[in-house]
Amino acid sequence: MRTLLDVNVLVALLDPEHSFHERAHAAWREILESGGWSSCPITQNGVLRILSNERYPGASSISKAAVFSNLAELIENSNHVFWPDEISLLDNSRFNPDAIIGHRQLTDIYLLGLAMQNDGRFATFDRRIPPNAIVDSSKAYLWII
Repeated sequence: MRTLLDVNVLVALLDPEHSFHERAHAAWREILESGGWSSCPITQNGVLRILSNERYPGASSISKAAVFSNLAELIENSNHVFWPDEISLLDNSRFNPDAIIGHRQLTDIYLLGLAMQNDGRFATFDRRIPPNAIVDSSKAYLWII
């Protein structure tokens, strides 16, 4: 099953000083053996936004061009498929707004829905995603690393 990586997982993969770097790499090995991975505009933009922010720890040691290059290299040198943003949180046949607890969950719920749309799973470090925010969801679509 192909895995859509959350921004937090991509950041941990690309930053060797990240506290979850080793956890991300352990998951990465499993991902590559079980169908590869995916990204989408939200996850690509998110990782670039975070790692190119001058306030990010260690940002002064890497150029913005290198951040972009590192993500592009990860995509090019692995079993990757790009998933375009083709769904909407406003689709009540897909999303259950009553199960959404707070605004900070919206992006992760959207990404979980995108993974389901593509018969994949969503991998994240975030433990506060309510699977029932997706209509007909299964915990099999959500992998908390």
